[in-house]
Amino acid sequence: MIDVNNLLQQTIELNASDLHLIVGSPPTIRIEGELKVLANSGILTPENILEGLKQTLTGEQFERLNVNKEIDFSLSFSEKARFRVNAYTQKGSLAVAFRSIPLIIPEIENLGLPKIVHNFTNLRQGLVLVTGPTGHGKSTTLAAILNEINKTRSCHIVTIEDPIEFLFKPIRSIISQREMRSDTHSWQVALRSVLREDPDVVLIGEMRDFETIASAITIAETGHLVFATLHTNSAAQTVDRIVDVFPEEQQSQVRLQLSSVLEAVFSQRLVSAIPKGRVVAHEIMLGTTAIKTAIREGKTHQIDSIIQTSLEVGMFTLEHSLASLVKTNKISLEIAQSWSVRPEELNRLIRGSI
Repeated sequence: MIDVNNLLQQTIELNASDLHLIVGSPPTIRIEGELKVLANSGILTPENILEGLKQTLTGEQFERLNVNKEIDFSLSFSEKARFRVNAYTQKGSLAVAFRSIPLIIPEIENLGLPKIVHNFTNLRQGLVLVTGPTGHGKSTTLAAILNEINKTRSCHIVTIEDPIEFLFKPIRSIISQREMRSDTHSWQVALRSVLREDPDVVLIGEMRDFETIASAITIAETGHLVFATLHTNSAAQTVDRIVDVFPEEQQSQVRLQLSSVLEAVFSQRLVSAIPKGRVVAHEIMLGTTAIKTAIREGKTHQIDSIIQTSLEVGMFTLEHSLASLVKTNKISLEIAQSWSVRPEELNRLIRGSI
């Protein structure tokens, strides 16, 4: 017998970010980035997980899981929390990953984000990307940005998500949140129709393929402010990823379009802090003239050096952020080195003055 409600309750009480249910392992949670087995829990069987899913899925969702072998959905848990859930199949058995979503949307300052992030909320048009690995706070950062717009501007904010994560309450703005399958049949249809919904700000939960990337650029080109996430590790890699999804004969045109609309790439990591917890390390690329020229001319190899020499306008490399965290004793040198993509640059910044 498995009681999913009890497991979710423990997840909340222990302030865990994730709960994993996998056949052959006990229920496992993630706290501050580390996996821990829930106390007094036994090894899960296929029957346990099937029973648990029947407690959380509707009949239509369960049918979709059987057909597609996986499903994303959101789950409200009493008045204490919401969860983003992915049920999937592995080795012929069902498994589930629950991601905890705070009910209260945090402020930008409370997330430890740099002050320049506030500037993103004042933009009227363009494309802003938040990038980084899965589970490193991209959705939370975007929620904080959108909620600041909600508090300070009179806008129509439209989000397209799979599934809906943070629930926004209108303050000065009005907000339409659309979820895949519940509110629209596909990303393509939702993105094609969004321009008919009189939006000022559009959130695309994830730019995952050619169609969503092309749509994001088009929406930004038509005078709207677009926010989206992408699973990339750096600003330069982000630009390359976007361009590379297009056929070769279209890439020069895409570089031109991207250079005209890209306002910022904010890449973030949640790294282990001293003595405990996690802190944000980040890289910021802004759409300056030099950056736009490098994108337009296909010289993305120059982006890192442009960021390194543009500290005065608010750009940071990841190494600069990690070095600052080390020098202020927020993270250890070993942690910084494990996350750095340019260790020599990190060591130079730590030895010198930042």
